[in-house]
Amino acid sequence: MGYNRESRVLITGAAMGLGKGMAEKLVGKVAQLILWDINWEGLVTLQEDLGGEAKGVFVQKVDISKEKEIIEAAEEVIQKQGGIDLLINNAGIVVGKPFYQHSTEEIQKTISVNTLALMYISLQFLPGMLERQSGHICNIASSAGLATLPGMVPYVSSKFGAFGFSDALRIELKTMKSKVKVTTVTPYYVNTGMFDGVKAMLKLLNPDKVVNKILLGIQKNKSIVSMPVSYHFIRICQGLLPSFIYEWIMGSVLGIYKSMDSFTGRK
Repeated sequence: MGYNRESRVLITGAAMGLGKGMAEKLVGKVAQLILWDINWEGLVTLQEDLGGEAKGVFVQKVDISKEKEIIEAAEEVIQKQGGIDLLINNAGIVVGKPFYQHSTEEIQKTISVNTLALMYISLQFLPGMLERQSGHICNIASSAGLATLPGMVPYVSSKFGAFGFSDALRIELKTMKSKVKVTTVTPYYVNTGMFDGVKAMLKLLNPDKVVNKILLGIQKNKSIVSMPVSYHFIRICQGLLPSFIYEWIMGSVLGIYKSMDSFTGRK
């Protein structure tokens, strides 16, 4: 489906990073922008910068790690806006440190935000899309949902879940002959501040270019948008190469396995 000037678009994690970038690109090109984030001050500032409700920009403070808040916010959107046409599940968190140093709370929060929230939010809006036989869901997963990495085990696990959910939902809707589309995005590290300190052979991706590719992928109804292009071949390499060769390339040649050693993250 993509989007057009009559589309109602919901973006999670919209106060900063890729979510903010997509909101800035879409304002004026769609009828309504509904922006969710736990960062209320950032949301209000963005709403003002984008022209406020007069420009069709609406904001809601939502902690998507909490199912109750998702349901309440979604009900308000359905009541006031009549539903949405494009859902961009963008919000995500990362904790970068060895697994044994994680608390159970950090693990639960990572899975809740990066995996479960995608399902819970989609569950609120998908029935309306199916009824109208029109709609699009875009899930921002990660290249970490394709390749295992040390230093962020819960994050990798959550993104494997996000990728699996998103692509399985796409196939399910396709077998149902539904016109609702699903796009899964699997970018490498993006230079938004979320992965500050990360070092590897491949440079962090430019956020503006990533935003453009995501929106173009949605418009073209692409099933998977991977960045850089080489990450399309990760699963092929995993299947064809002996594990020790694959791990040598990822670890020693590309330096991916040590990329989180200097991780600081967003302050």
